[in-house]
Amino acid sequence: MVSQADILKALSVIIDPDFKKDIVSLGFVKDIVIGNASVALTIELTTPACPVKEEFKRQADAALLALPGIDQVNVTMSSNVVAAKTKEGIPGVANIIAVASGKGGVGKSTTTVNLAVAMAQTGARVGLLDADIYGPSIPRMMGLSGKKPQIDRDTETIIPLENYGVKTMSIGYLVEDNQAMIWRGAMVAGALKQLLGDVEWGELDYLFIDMPPGTGDAQLTLTQTVPVTGAVMVTTPQDIALIDCSKGINMFEKVHVPNLGIVENMSQFICPHCGESTAIFAEGGAERLSQQHATEVLAHIPLDLQIRINADEGTPIVAAMPDSDQAKAYQTLAGEVARKISILNRRQVNIPIIMQS
Repeated sequence: MVSQADILKALSVIIDPDFKKDIVSLGFVKDIVIGNASVALTIELTTPACPVKEEFKRQADAALLALPGIDQVNVTMSSNVVAAKTKEGIPGVANIIAVASGKGGVGKSTTTVNLAVAMAQTGARVGLLDADIYGPSIPRMMGLSGKKPQIDRDTETIIPLENYGVKTMSIGYLVEDNQAMIWRGAMVAGALKQLLGDVEWGELDYLFIDMPPGTGDAQLTLTQTVPVTGAVMVTTPQDIALIDCSKGINMFEKVHVPNLGIVENMSQFICPHCGESTAIFAEGGAERLSQQHATEVLAHIPLDLQIRINADEGTPIVAAMPDSDQAKAYQTLAGEVARKISILNRRQVNIPIIMQS
């Protein structure tokens, strides 16, 4: 009969590509049970959205079946999302991610919605906060227009509305659709603090915050109120958007929020008739910006008619057409964001990490 040491030795050949260590040294292998000719165990990753999760399982199955006398293997893949520990945050929320842009009109909200839903599809516990007080769009994009959240009378907290596996909150749920929010900065800051602190989010692995464009009161309020794990910056390829995106990156750097990377939205126009791609907003802008700020381009999202139609209809494309090429771009983005967060949080416990080039 094989021993636990034999099993750990067999699995030590599986190397995590981000941490550059084997899964045994990283403490991922748990709950080993050895039978007469069988082995069962759990591989606990740092996120359910791990891009190499299935590859790890395949390698583990092969390594264990190669052991003498073993003909049955049961490898369970699980996850334990590490919380960012910098200062007191929202109870139960492990990681807060700002999705931001330097200017409006670059598709930030569409990106945030599809990113959040794609992350939830991996099994992660996900929330989505609409921080755009003046122009909330999350209710419509999440198919929740006209819905009103309930109040927990015992705790006097707001119960977030949920769709597509994502808990959501927006000022748009609390006011009429056509009501203009004619508020000064202090009122916006107060509303954002309430949406952060007076909502019963429960246990979340990731809370995505759809920020208003720019570098104003909402951004400062967020970073001063809760520990933001990192920021995802959304831009389009043309110079004017890139200039404003650079300002946004600089702003988050000044308030000590790590930059998780850049999403180049509308990178190519996909003709709905012939499928031809055209770079109508220029090419290579996000790559140049990433080099300037020593960060990564997390995804290139096309300017696609179907993405727009689904956003307007309240059916995010990752939910409506999960096997489409458009949805796969957001699913890849979710994996990259989860990967970067895992690396940041593991670094906090002093595990040396070598980033992939």
